[in-house]
Amino acid sequence: MEEQQKELDDKWLQEGVQRMMVMLESDSRNESFARVCVASFMTRMNPTVAETDDVKTAVSEAVTNSIVHGYPYEKGLIRLVCAIEKDTLTVQIRDWGRGIENVKKAMEPMYSQSVRGTERSGMGFCFMEAFMDDLKVSSSVGNGTLVQMKKKICGGKRTE
Repeated sequence: MEEQQKELDDKWLQEGVQRMMVMLESDSRNESFARVCVASFMTRMNPTVAETDDVKTAVSEAVTNSIVHGYPYEKGLIRLVCAIEKDTLTVQIRDWGRGIENVKKAMEPMYSQSVRGTERSGMGFCFMEAFMDDLKVSSSVGNGTLVQMKKKICGGKRTE
C-alpha cells in the first residue's frame, strides 16, 4: 500500500503532471461529490462522454466501498487524489478504516461482507476493473485501504 502511495506522491514533484487532492468525510452524500470532482478535473484531457462515465462509475464504486466497508459504524476520512500525466488519468481513493482481510477474495464477483444490516451486490471491484485500464488494491486490517486506478484517455482519437 505504501509503495502505491509513494508512486503517486512522487508525481506531485514531477514537471508535466497535473494534480488534484480532496479530503472527504465518509458520508454517502460525498460519493456524488467525488464523482463530479474527478469528472471536472479530467475535462482538461478532453475525454469522450463514455470515458468520463467510465471513470465516474469506477470512482463512485471505490468511494462507496470506503464509506460502507471502511467505516461501517463511524465517520472517517477518505482522500481522493488524481494525477494526469500525458494521456493517462490516475485516481487513488484512500481510507483509514477497518481494511480488507483478504483482498483477492474481496475482488471476486459477488463477494461482499454484509455491513450496516444491508445486503450488497459484491460487484464494486468488478466494475472498477471493467471501466478502468488498471486497478490495484492494497489493504491492511485496521489500517485502511488504497485503491489505485488508471485510465488512458483518448478523447475520441483512434488508437491502433
